[in-house]
Order: sequence, then structure tokens, then C-alpha cells
Amino acid sequence: MTHTIGDIAPDFTLPGDSGSTLSLSDYKGQNIVLYFYPKDATPGCTTQAKDFTAAKTAFEKCNTVIIGMSKDSAAKHDKFIAKQELTIKLAADEEGTTLENYGVWVEKNNYGRKYMGIVRTTFLIDAQGVIQQVWNKVRVKNHVEAVLEAAQAL
Repeated sequence: MTHTIGDIAPDFTLPGDSGSTLSLSDYKGQNIVLYFYPKDATPGCTTQAKDFTAAKTAFEKCNTVIIGMSKDSAAKHDKFIAKQELTIKLAADEEGTTLENYGVWVEKNNYGRKYMGIVRTTFLIDAQGVIQQVWNKVRVKNHVEAVLEAAQAL
């Protein structure tokens, strides 16, 4: 199911990094950047995570928390965080339920080969849990700046 602007963001409870559990409802009263990415430690995903980490303080100034999500395990997230010195939160959706709920688990086609994968997507959710902005098929370059600008406008 695809969610769009004005929809209530579906809640989730998933393993987070460092043995934590992450739920969207834990951040009620704060804005949330929820971004979905294909895989830890790949070039685009690393750049995106590092860019969000670099901008974390600016997001915090506008009452916004950042959560990244992929199908990677929490243990793999821990290694990714340690290696790249990330300070953002990462959620592990190994079963793919939340990915499907947000409509980011899709059929892809690469050189004629079809497979299921995550389409890089970012949701900006306001303090009441309503989706305010959606970026589909994200290109990493300058993406964090656009998301920050939208978060500052909330």
C-alpha cells in the first residue's frame, strides 16, 4: 500500500541499533524523517546515511528525529553505524512488513531481470503522525538539504 500526503503514517515496532526497539509512536510530538534505503554499506546508502548524520543537529533544532530503515539485520546496522560513525537511528525490517505498509517494497527490473527490492523513499511525518511530504525514487545528491528545508517549514 502506498501512502501519500495527508495520510496517517502507519506505526511500527522493529529492532533498532544497539539492541533497542524503535516504534513510530515513541516519537509522538516530534516530526520524523523516515527514510527507506536498499542496503547498508553500499555507496549511495552510505552517502545518504552520512548526509543525514551531518545534518542531525539542524534537524533536532526543528524538533525532527531521523530514522532510516532497510531489510538489513540490527547486527548489520550496528556494524554500519560503527564503521561510518553514524548518529541517526536505524530500524531493521527483516520481514519486510513495514516496507510493504509504506509501499516501498516493489518489483524492480535490472537488465531484464525482475526482483523485489526497496525503492529509496523518504517520508516527512509531522508531530501528529500525519505524512506531510513524500520523496519517491530519491536521488541522494542534495536530498538531505531538501528534506531539512521541508522539516524547517513545519
